Amino acid sequence: MCEAFTDPLWRISVHLSPVEVDLLRSEPLRRLHFIAHGGASTITTLQSYSRLEHSMGVLSLVSHFRPDDQVLRVAALVHDIGHLPLSHTFEGVADLNHHSIGTDLLRVDPLRAVLARNGISAEAVVAVLGNGSASPLSSHSGLLNLDHLDSYVRSGRAAGRLDADPVALLDRLVLQDAVLSTDRETAGTLVDLVCAEARLHTSWDNVGPVSVVRRLVCRLLDSGAADPYRLARMTDPQLWSAFDSLEATRAEGTMLRYEPHRLRVVSGEAPDDPSAWVHTLRKIYSSAPLVDGDRIEASAPELAAALDHLSSCCRSDLEEWASNGSLVRVTVACCGHEGRASW
Repeated sequence: MCEAFTDPLWRISVHLSPVEVDLLRSEPLRRLHFIAHGGASTITTLQSYSRLEHSMGVLSLVSHFRPDDQVLRVAALVHDIGHLPLSHTFEGVADLNHHSIGTDLLRVDPLRAVLARNGISAEAVVAVLGNGSASPLSSHSGLLNLDHLDSYVRSGRAAGRLDADPVALLDRLVLQDAVLSTDRETAGTLVDLVCAEARLHTSWDNVGPVSVVRRLVCRLLDSGAADPYRLARMTDPQLWSAFDSLEATRAEGTMLRYEPHRLRVVSGEAPDDPSAWVHTLRKIYSSAPLVDGDRIEASAPELAAALDHLSSCCRSDLEEWASNGSLVRVTVACCGHEGRASW
């Protein structure tokens, strides 16, 4: 592992500290190289970059805004270590939660030992990542943090919808306490990326593959072929291999990877079928920077209205594909409302 790198998106040159080098050589960080940031949508889109690439991007942003805050830099590197294979795709199945898994991993070896050896408390890193902390990595209601900034901009580039130069974008952003602030034009660019990401999350490209993978994961768990903890620590290739190894998941897992075009998504209600299953799109991410130090509700109400409109992206969909004379039907509902699906 080299002791310096330049992030290809932000074009920030980062000199890695000894603890950062040690972390990047550890199994929990190396594993992220084999976890797709885009989850199951990597099957149907060009969102092929990894969780490790995103984590390095967040480290780059922290090194830009807070170069001497070593605990924050470490938190940036490890903030996604708890992610399941295919990222958010089957979050919540068997009560699996990447935040709690990540916290547990920080408190045990090898990460605990790496941090202690370099004079850093695992609990200090956990605190920085907590939602109640005054940290530019944690969630503040409706406000853009560094983690989501990298996600939106990196996804926008991968999808070909990023018109702005990321370097110029970064030059117009400042950290006001722990919150990003910018001018009205740059805020508009970022809100456009947020809205585009929401449209991706509610589109066929994401909803279709996600609903199928979640169902296959449930079959895998029900069969006893994998327990929740073992499943949570798989990489993406290991998950696909697990699907291939079980008769109950093999055919549909293969069809999803090699014939996703057969999966159709249309608006509609599922039939009243006792064999139906439920899929829920749990969350649409929506956040914005401050505009000249004020929340957009006051400083740019038209941008706030655009984000409020995201709730209308939520809809019930019917998915189907033909397989050996059968019709796969999946009804998907968004924003916490459940839909039903059946064969």
